[in-house]
Amino acid sequence: MKVVIGVLLGSGFALAALTYVKIRSHREKSWHAGLPVFKLRNELGMEVTVSAFGAAITKMLVPDKKGSRADVVLGYGSVEEYETASPCTYFGVVVGRVANRIANARFKLGGTEYRLLANNGQNALHGGLKGLHKRVWEGRLLRGEGFEAVQLHYTSPEGEEGYPGTLHISVTYRLAARANELTTTITATTDEPTPVNIAQHSYFNLGGHASGSILGHLLRLHGADHYTPVSASLIPTGEIAPVAGTPFDFTAAEPGSSLPAHSVGSRIEQVPGAAPGGYDHNFVLFGMGAQARFITKNGMASEKPKLAATLVDPVSGRGMELLTTAPGVQFYSGNFLDGGSVGKGGVRYGKHAGLCLETQGFPDSINQPNFPSVVLQPQDTYRHELVYRFFNI
Repeated sequence: MKVVIGVLLGSGFALAALTYVKIRSHREKSWHAGLPVFKLRNELGMEVTVSAFGAAITKMLVPDKKGSRADVVLGYGSVEEYETASPCTYFGVVVGRVANRIANARFKLGGTEYRLLANNGQNALHGGLKGLHKRVWEGRLLRGEGFEAVQLHYTSPEGEEGYPGTLHISVTYRLAARANELTTTITATTDEPTPVNIAQHSYFNLGGHASGSILGHLLRLHGADHYTPVSASLIPTGEIAPVAGTPFDFTAAEPGSSLPAHSVGSRIEQVPGAAPGGYDHNFVLFGMGAQARFITKNGMASEKPKLAATLVDPVSGRGMELLTTAPGVQFYSGNFLDGGSVGKGGVRYGKHAGLCLETQGFPDSINQPNFPSVVLQPQDTYRHELVYRFFNI
C-alpha cells in the first residue's frame, strides 16, 4: 500500500463558465490588505457582503417586518482576523476540500493511504489548517434579470493539504432582486479521484450578530428523522439512528408552541457529550435515513434544493428557510464560542452567540462505507446548492 503525507502548497485560480451575463466587475476595496469585497443589494433592503478571502460572507443585512435591518451573521471586521483567529471560528467562510471531520486525519483511496494534517485533536477538520477558508479567491460581480451575483473561483493544486488531484472550484452567491433570498451554488471538477465535500459556514443570529444568545431561536429540521451519533471526539460512529425520543428531534413542534419548531435551548442540556456540550451533529435530510448512500450522487440528494430547515427568532420576528440539494445538515449551536472572539464593532461572541446550519455530505464519509460517498471522479461534476430564504412573522 502506498502512503501519501500531506504538505501545504501555494494557491491558484481558475475560471469556470456560467450562464450569467457580466455587466460590471468593479471591486470595492476594503481592509488594509486591499483584497476585493463584493456587495450585493436588492430592492427590499437586503444586502450581502462577500470577501475574496475564504469566499466569506462577512455581512448580511436583513430587514424585519418594520423595515429595520440587522446584520444576521457573525464575522470579523478585518481580513487579518480571518487569517489569524485562534482557535479558528470559520465565520462565514467556504470550507473544504472536505468539510467537517475526517477521523485520525487519514483515508484510503485507490489503494493509497493519504495522511492529512490533524488540526482538530487527532482529526482533520474543514479541509486542514489552510483549507479553502484561508485562500484568496478570484471573483467578479455580475447582474442579470432579477438578480445580482458574485462568482468566485479557486484552483486547489495536487497535494494541497494532502489531498489528491487538482480541484477546480466555483462558488456563486446570487441575491434575488425582489425576494430576500440568497442562493449559493458550489461546483467542482477534478483530474483524478478525490474526496469533495464543500460547505458554507455562516453563523446566524436572526436578532442581529450583536444581540446575544440563539438559544431562544426556534428550529425545525424537515424530514430529519435520523442523525449520525458521534464519539467523544465528534467522529461519527457509523450508525444512522432515529431521532425520535431524543433531544435531536427537531421534526415537530415543541409542546405549547404556536410555531412548528423546537427552541434550540429547550433540551440542549440533554445532549450527550463532553464539555462544552451542545449540538454539533449531522442530521440526515429528506427522510432518507439509511438509504441516503443509495440516493446521493456527486454531492446531491436531489436535483433541486428542497426545504431542509426553518429558523425563527421570536423576538425580532425574522425567520429563515434553508433549502439544499445536500444529503445532510450539520447543526452547530456555537458551543466553542467563549467570548474570546471579538467580531464586527468590537462585539465579543460568547457561547451560543450564533448557530450554523451547514448543508453537506456526512462527516468522515470517506472512512464510513455506510454513508453517501464523497469521492468525486474525473468524469463527474460535484454540485451543491443551498438557499437562505428570509421572511418575517
